[in-house]
Amino acid sequence: MSNNGTTSAGLEGERIFRLSLKLSTETLTEAAPEIEALGFEPKAFFVLDGIEDHPHPADLARHLSMPKPTLTAYLKNLEARGLVGRSIDPRDLRRHRLDLTPAGAELLGQARGALLRRYGARLVRLTEDEQATLAALLETLCG
Repeated sequence: MSNNGTTSAGLEGERIFRLSLKLSTETLTEAAPEIEALGFEPKAFFVLDGIEDHPHPADLARHLSMPKPTLTAYLKNLEARGLVGRSIDPRDLRRHRLDLTPAGAELLGQARGALLRRYGARLVRLTEDEQATLAALLETLCG
């Protein structure tokens, strides 16, 4: 490790991180009006999007780096709109499990489509081979 706290990834690691963040932020910003036209703010999209892989509220809050009370407020709103349901986890009767309703899955698909269209507009700058390489590298980094 160097004096400034960088590891062997050094400045390239910082550059890659900053560019990845910029790409994600710009893509979300561009898609935000279309997501908002679906009736919810972009942060609520991340809540819906995370439920499939993180169906327990505490796990979802950790995944989203979101305070539990904030997540609870989003979930109550999404439940009231019929987009999310709660049930007792059959594998652990002490825990609640979140599930997308059919309406929630439909809305999530539409919001993902908005993001994918914006992201796709950037990906066309790469050849198919470059896109495949990028996907493989990202899969490696995501582990």
